[in-house]
Amino acid sequence: MPATPGPVYSPPAMRRPLPLLLAAVILLAPGLALAGADGNFEDYQARGWVWMYLGSFGAGFLTSLTPCVYPMIPITLGIFGARGKDVSRGRRLLLATAYVVGMGLTYAVLGVTFALLGGSAGALLANPFVVIPICGMFVAMAASLFGAFELNLPASWQAKLNQVGGKGFGGAFAMGLVGGFIAAPCTGPFLAGLLAFVTTTRDVIGGGTLLFVYALGMGVLFWVLAAAAMSLPKSGRWMDAVKSLGGMLLLFGAIYFLRPLLPWMRTIASPERWFLWTSLALIPVGFALGALHLSFHGSVVDKLRKGLGVALVLAGGLGLWTWKLTPKQHLPWTTDETAAFAQARAQGKGVMVDFAATWCTPCEEMELTFGDDEVFEAITTSFVPLKLDVSEGDAADKQHQDNYGAKTLPAVIFVDTRGQVVGRIKSLVEPDAMLQVVRPAARKIRSGNESARTP
Repeated sequence: MPATPGPVYSPPAMRRPLPLLLAAVILLAPGLALAGADGNFEDYQARGWVWMYLGSFGAGFLTSLTPCVYPMIPITLGIFGARGKDVSRGRRLLLATAYVVGMGLTYAVLGVTFALLGGSAGALLANPFVVIPICGMFVAMAASLFGAFELNLPASWQAKLNQVGGKGFGGAFAMGLVGGFIAAPCTGPFLAGLLAFVTTTRDVIGGGTLLFVYALGMGVLFWVLAAAAMSLPKSGRWMDAVKSLGGMLLLFGAIYFLRPLLPWMRTIASPERWFLWTSLALIPVGFALGALHLSFHGSVVDKLRKGLGVALVLAGGLGLWTWKLTPKQHLPWTTDETAAFAQARAQGKGVMVDFAATWCTPCEEMELTFGDDEVFEAITTSFVPLKLDVSEGDAADKQHQDNYGAKTLPAVIFVDTRGQVVGRIKSLVEPDAMLQVVRPAARKIRSGNESARTP
């Protein structure tokens, strides 16, 4: 008798992930709406814990759509999404869940660590003994993607994992533990504000769960990919190009973490347009030389072209980043508190106290707001700018922060010469929002001066 034909297998590429994507968007709508507002955690903090969790989830999902996460997709599909008919949808989802839980554990540990360390946590990001090993890990992972060596589990571990299929749940979980680090350069101001909240409140449970929910938001993309049974074409040159892109993003991540240790990196950019266009031009030139399509396993000429191409792409990316962070003009800062108040009394002004740290990216971005023409004029007309660097997080830094009530960074406090607060900013703001604080504060300073002159 002829064999009864079995069910016709439809290729994974023909399955329709659209309903899954639509369902994900509907479920994520509240969190996405919040995370898309302006990206600042402080706005969600003011609404309460429910909104903080929704914002964390939505911001995590938006992070998963950034270029930093893209190189992870082929790797994760290879674990749970690219095995076609050999793996059921339920198993793929379980493997994806193991991966996401691993990622969530990494971020939860980060939240708990920042909560336990409190205000000194941020200072760790300016400590060479912490930063250099992190950068070394990024460089090693980049070298692996460039083909210098293979990152494999020990043979005995691999054999045990193979018994549960492929790399198994343990392998997916282990990959998730390190997968979250790749997205670090794209986490943005939301995660910075979240970590600032955790270090201030020192809430271990709140910090751990908020970071875990953030990672769950990042994991939605991987659940969708696993459920949709999307498969990849056979490996080839396109996979080498994806690995090269991932390697370059990891190197950029190393630069991101290394920057607080290299002050000269804050002054290499110019706010002029020529610097922007030059940086932009370096990137396609690097790609044309072979940053993506050539291999370090080719001829000597190929290796040189590849290396130069990678260097130009990184230089262009660094140039764009530093250009974005470079203000058009700098306030005439003083770093001596006593001298600042003496100058303010002599000139009939108030004092603007700006708390900053080398590891605080939002603090650096605040310089762009200070450099706005209207903000610059409003501040210099009525205030003496005083910058207090609290990068070390030592007792003196904490005393300064306690004196002015600067619990989080960035923090800008406007005071009169008697130390009375006339205005306060607790997060990164745009020029218009800054002016809404500076101008009323300036009026209070003028009113106080007039009252002092009235007999």
